[in-house]
Amino acid sequence: MYRFLLTPRWWGINIFVVLAIPFCVFMGSWQLGKFEDRVATHEEAKQQPAPGEQKAAPLDELLPVDKETSGRQAMATGRYGKQFIVPDRELDGERGSYVLTLLKTDTGRTLPVVRGWLPKGEPAPAAPVGQVTVAGALQASETPGTDGVHTAGGLPGGQLGMISAASLVNLVPDDVYDAWVTLADADSGLKAVPAAAPEGSGLDLKAFQNLGYTGEWFVFAGFVLFMWFRLLRREAEAARDRQLGLEPEPV
Repeated sequence: MYRFLLTPRWWGINIFVVLAIPFCVFMGSWQLGKFEDRVATHEEAKQQPAPGEQKAAPLDELLPVDKETSGRQAMATGRYGKQFIVPDRELDGERGSYVLTLLKTDTGRTLPVVRGWLPKGEPAPAAPVGQVTVAGALQASETPGTDGVHTAGGLPGGQLGMISAASLVNLVPDDVYDAWVTLADADSGLKAVPAAAPEGSGLDLKAFQNLGYTGEWFVFAGFVLFMWFRLLRREAEAARDRQLGLEPEPV
């Protein structure tokens, strides 16, 4: 009754099933692994010590910025120079601006330093004069897709829409670090800006997309198996009916 399984048609069906199910399981497991990696990274980010509990390391030892060094306390020495306002930034549910001052470090390169946040319309305090040593959370350069970035251009002079070396390249002649720091202790009259979590470390939409794709691949594997059994049963019933002479006469 099951000799139909040896026909070329069923050889093709069986080969497809044998290949499709492991492939679906593999892809589902891969997507699940991606989701678990994001969850693990998120948990690690939450367990990072508070800024006051970290020992600051020299800036150059923490570069380039990655998931391991993002948020670490970095230390640099130099003199403050040109200052910018980064508007439309939110802190504790209130709109305001970051005060970004460029620090000409002893290495000759320039480090963007967010000295703090101030409410909208408030004047930015001047930066300290003379040589200073700053310590703050290291951050990767922002991009147009970074949380909090609402504008990247078309701003009045003295304002900056995005904190990055790329956005400063035409505004200052300095060699700017492809990173920035936010001071753990804001300067007088400013509120400290907390460090952002490293990109890709949060349970964002992409994480739950991975989980959704996991379910889709496993459901597809089950659907392939279900359809194979259904076709097998229908073909077996048709073969049995033919053996019993119950095959309907052609019209």
